[in-house]
Amino acid sequence: MTTPKIVFIGAGSVVFTQGLLADLLAFDELKSARIALHDIDAERLATAHAAAVRIADTLGARPAVTAHADRREALADADFVINIVQIGMGEATRTDFEIPARYGVRQTIGDTLGIGGIFRALRTFPFLKELGRDIAEVCPQAWLLNYTNPMAMNVQYLTQATTLTRVVGLCHSVYWTMRDLADLVKVPYEEISYHAAGVNHQAWVLRFEHQGKSLYPKLDELIAADEQLRRRVRVDMYRRLGYYPTETSEHSSEYVPWYLHHTSEVERLRLPIGEYLKIVDENVAAYEKSRDALAAGAPITVEGTMEYAPQIIHSMVTGTPRVVYGNVPNRGLIDNLPAHGVVEVPCLVDSLGVQPTRVGSLPPQLAALNRTYLSANDLVVQAAIKNEPRHIRHAAMTDPATAATLTVEEIWRLCDDMVAAHGDRLQPGLRGRLEP
Repeated sequence: MTTPKIVFIGAGSVVFTQGLLADLLAFDELKSARIALHDIDAERLATAHAAAVRIADTLGARPAVTAHADRREALADADFVINIVQIGMGEATRTDFEIPARYGVRQTIGDTLGIGGIFRALRTFPFLKELGRDIAEVCPQAWLLNYTNPMAMNVQYLTQATTLTRVVGLCHSVYWTMRDLADLVKVPYEEISYHAAGVNHQAWVLRFEHQGKSLYPKLDELIAADEQLRRRVRVDMYRRLGYYPTETSEHSSEYVPWYLHHTSEVERLRLPIGEYLKIVDENVAAYEKSRDALAAGAPITVEGTMEYAPQIIHSMVTGTPRVVYGNVPNRGLIDNLPAHGVVEVPCLVDSLGVQPTRVGSLPPQLAALNRTYLSANDLVVQAAIKNEPRHIRHAAMTDPATAATLTVEEIWRLCDDMVAAHGDRLQPGLRGRLEP
């Protein structure tokens, strides 16, 4: 694999594509890789192509960069497929926030669990089924590296509804959590050792050490001395559960019933309701800035992002061993989580591929929360696989934050409204209103 072919599906997510390309082309062994970009938006695809050429030139790389409106053409002979598609873009995201808000449901990010996560998954599944079919037919040996949220639902769907087996979901939350914790306790990141596991956006730091000694006591001292630290959801969860969660407070608040439903907790913990809508606007502005700079021949930012996909590709191409955190089916990896679920665990990567490591059992209080999360996930996946619209409502009824806020009748009506709003983005058997 001296000149691997790397395909970006949804390359029009230009800012994210730029960061991944900067990471990839910084490796000497990947400077001549074949990069195929695919998007259904012609302007965004052209912008992504121009950015790739500019980044390569800046880094002294000479990849073969091609742009494709046709997905199967892009996938031909691929070794790696990076999926960064967002179905419905900002318009669908606003729907995910605005309709639940009318019912009193508060969301911060809305891309993983809850009403936002459920419907983001349901409108993504038809695309994933087509993508899985294309990969199976055009490049069956390729590794699919998925960044599209909701991560755990999407990876579970891919592994149950398609024939693909080389699938891993990638998220930077564990890495950046540990960078932040290292900074907080004032120990260089390169000197800490850590072990985390759980589910995407709700994994747990099981070990956090420096020179063989736990750093948790030092973290406890800092929290006890700093009232502002105690005004973070993830710190509040850590104090009560005993293990630090690997996702931001905004994300973490959405997967439990304790915070968003209570105005006093929203204020105490400074939760930014609707935060993701601001991020959507910022992403559009960043895209437009890159597009205009490229058109004018002006410089663009070329910065690495420390994402896992480039590291995985480099390790598989060169045989360099690395440990990354991946989202994979729970086939005996975490004993006290369901086998059908997708878990986030350390994975060894080398020329043999991505090899998840067994964790054993999580502390029971952590497994209990993860099981609730995975139960909602499974209902969403089963709604699509079995073409059973009632399971959409069952998933919302199981979701902790939604169930803490609404009656079952309100949950049913909310799901009806969301199904109607997303319309033909959903598979036909899941459309329409439904009587209890």
